[in-house]
Amino acid sequence: MKLYDDPISGNGYKARLLLAHLSRPYRYIPIDILRGESRTPDFLKKNLNGRIPVLELDDGRCLPESNAILYFLSQGTAYWPDEAFAQAQVMQWLFFEQYSHEPNIATPRFWLKTKVLEDTPFNRELLAMKQRAGNQALAVMNEHLADRTFFVDGRYTIADIALYAYTHVADEGGFDLSLYPAVVAWLRRVREQSGHVTIKQWVSA
Repeated sequence: MKLYDDPISGNGYKARLLLAHLSRPYRYIPIDILRGESRTPDFLKKNLNGRIPVLELDDGRCLPESNAILYFLSQGTAYWPDEAFAQAQVMQWLFFEQYSHEPNIATPRFWLKTKVLEDTPFNRELLAMKQRAGNQALAVMNEHLADRTFFVDGRYTIADIALYAYTHVADEGGFDLSLYPAVVAWLRRVREQSGHVTIKQWVSA
């Protein structure tokens, strides 16, 4: 297997984290999105949408989209529930992550880390708008986790992996995680899982 990914990407980190939990070897191929490496003709053959991560299987088939990769890799493992309703709840949180969470937490992080957003009144308000929506998503998570260990079925699943990726670096997007104690406690529990790796780690074979 090959994983095409930008090392700063939380979406790519989701795949790397699950692969580490599963002890699955793979070849890591860094793609610099700021240099346009995800828009080359060769890469677009792997993902017409020109985005990372992309998982390439040994038979040459390519699977883009981080949460689709999580779903694929988790089948038949402890990270995907057996019961249908619990499976649907995992999907619920994967959809939440992509619609309410990632656009509003990952985007400020990207803007602030890369400094691609010019410092103008309009852009400052745009950043503030994203941060308000991101805080709303964190508040939803905090309330859900107030009396739960993990997001679904009392166990660590790909729902947790998907939400952990950008939440644990949310401070880089200007978010104050101390406002969300249940989220902070959950982040610690995720880090304690067997095989955990940081966003700066990957496997290359």
